[in-house]
Amino acid sequence: MKLLFDFLPIILFFATFKVAQGHQEWAARFASEHLGFIVNGGVVGPSEAPVLLATVVVILATLAQVGWILARGRKVDTMLWVSLALVTVFGGATIWFHNETFIKWKPSVLYWVMGLSFWLSQLLFRKNLLRTLIGEQLALPAGVWQRLNFMWVAFFAFMGLLNLYVAYSFSTETWVSFKLFGGVGLMLAFTVAQGFYISRHLEHEPEAGAGETPH
Repeated sequence: MKLLFDFLPIILFFATFKVAQGHQEWAARFASEHLGFIVNGGVVGPSEAPVLLATVVVILATLAQVGWILARGRKVDTMLWVSLALVTVFGGATIWFHNETFIKWKPSVLYWVMGLSFWLSQLLFRKNLLRTLIGEQLALPAGVWQRLNFMWVAFFAFMGLLNLYVAYSFSTETWVSFKLFGGVGLMLAFTVAQGFYISRHLEHEPEAGAGETPH
């Protein structure tokens, strides 16, 4: 359920884009009538409507995520706040300027912010963010934690570049599909691969009674 909650904005972005892409004239009329006040010129064209409506939905979905967490009295993760800020700024620019380039840059900037956070915390403050996040659940040698941390730094850097490559080399429709299936799929695959790596280095607690002299 948490995985679904985390990926819900991306899923809704994809679904909204696909529906609007299949009904561009209707989507353009709907966007112009209901969202014209936040669009430069007040009119949305058929080719612009799918990504514009999907962007509005992803902003609202991210806001709803934050609101839901706060309403339950829980702490909002720093990266969710960062994601909300980025999707609001880049998404707002996409909506106002009728330019999908801004929202296409948002995932890359988020990946790079996350990568820099992991890297600079280790470099400047000798603080391993990955160990801070999941260290209570795993007992690993310090060297393994450091390697895992830099694996995530490299992965985030790669994902940011890959997102821009797809965004500029293929159609918007292909980029939207990659954002859900490619981005999420690669994230899950990388997490599973790290799980196998971690399993080789887990420090197991000695079993009760181990080492005792039998009577």
